Amino acid sequence: MEPYKSPLTVAEVEFTEKKSRFISRVAPVRSEGEALLFLDSVREQHRTATHNVYAYRTKNGNICRYSDAGEPSGTAGMPLLDVFVRQEVFDFCCVATRYFGGVMLGAGGLVRAYSRCGVIALEASGVGVLHEMAQCSASLPYPLYEIVRRQLAAYGADVTSEDFGESIVLGFRLPVDDLPKLSCAILEASSGLVRIVEEGRSVGVGNCPNFH
Repeated sequence: MEPYKSPLTVAEVEFTEKKSRFISRVAPVRSEGEALLFLDSVREQHRTATHNVYAYRTKNGNICRYSDAGEPSGTAGMPLLDVFVRQEVFDFCCVATRYFGGVMLGAGGLVRAYSRCGVIALEASGVGVLHEMAQCSASLPYPLYEIVRRQLAAYGADVTSEDFGESIVLGFRLPVDDLPKLSCAILEASSGLVRIVEEGRSVGVGNCPNFH
């Protein structure tokens, strides 16, 4: 799969605009079902809010949905979604809650307010790059431990376990695309004594310096 951007974590931010209280919450999701569960949880938390505007987008199935939630058409859901689309972010659900303060914002003011909800929520969450990740292991003699660890660090592998027995068994994960290069580097550094075993794959956050 091609790497793509997604929020790193659930985040919530709040601001007041002309006496209206805006609360924006974003979460990483992997499916429309997860997005709807998150949306329902925010709606339940803010049952008395004037509006619960939302936008979500998933890579799997290329699903994209938004709602103005009672605000004038085109002033809320689309501006919220557009923040994420411009940044090429997928796998998110963002809910912008508004408690009306008695002062009308006008169409332009609403667009700016809901756009701000998306911007500051994404900033608070941070953005990571999702890759297809390989979970791997390698068995090595004790004298090669520091050598292998340096190679793992050089390729950005995340060490998940270390078992010190008769030999050392390291568990680690890294983007699938980087696995061939790391395998070659470790074989060369260990004079052919250490080989990587791939044990499975999943989707996870990893390094991607060439991603734009």
